[in-house]
Amino acid sequence: MADQAKFSDLAMEYMPSLYTAALRMTRNPSDAEDLVQETYLKAYRAFGGFTEGTNLKAWLYRILTNTYINAYRAKKRRPEESDIDDLENFYLYRRLGGLEGATAGRSAEDEVLDHFTETEVKEAIEALPEQFRMAVLLGDVEGFSYKEIAEILDVPIGTVMSRLHRGRRALQKRLYEFGRQRGLVPEREGTHG
Repeated sequence: MADQAKFSDLAMEYMPSLYTAALRMTRNPSDAEDLVQETYLKAYRAFGGFTEGTNLKAWLYRILTNTYINAYRAKKRRPEESDIDDLENFYLYRRLGGLEGATAGRSAEDEVLDHFTETEVKEAIEALPEQFRMAVLLGDVEGFSYKEIAEILDVPIGTVMSRLHRGRRALQKRLYEFGRQRGLVPEREGTHG
C-alpha cells in the first residue's frame, strides 16, 4: 500500500508531461489544466490502492485518459469516422518516434518529412479520429508500449495494435496530402514494391 503523503513526491514530476498530453487530447489550455487537476485529484484519492514499484507514469496516464474519454463521451461530439484510404509505400510516420519498421538509412520519405513543421505534424495528429488519436499519442508521442497502452485504455493489445496501425496510416495519408499541396511529393500513382 502506498502512502498518500508520498503522492506529491512521486507524482509531481509527471505533471509537465501529463499537461502536454492533456493539451494534445483537449486542444485547449484551460481544458487541459482542468483535466490535469481532475487527474491529480482522482490519483491522490486512489493512491492508497496504488502498488509501489509498479509503473506510476502509466497509472497516472490511465487516470488522465479515462477522465478525458469519460468527459468526451459525455459531450457526445461527432461520431467516429474510420473510412481511411490505403496509401502504400509512403510511410511518413516512420519519423514520428520509435516506430517498428523504422529504417536506419534516410529514405525519400525522411527527406520529405524534413519540410514539415512541428505544427503541421501536430495538426495531422489532431485531425485523427478520437480512438486512433489516443493510440498514436500514447504510443508514438508518449512512448508507451502496446501492453501499457492496453492497460491505459483498458482494451486488448490487439485493439491497440489495430488502432495504432490505422492511426498511423491516417496520419501518413494526411501528411502525404500536405506534401502534395506543397509540391514535395510528385503527383503520381504509388508504385508497388
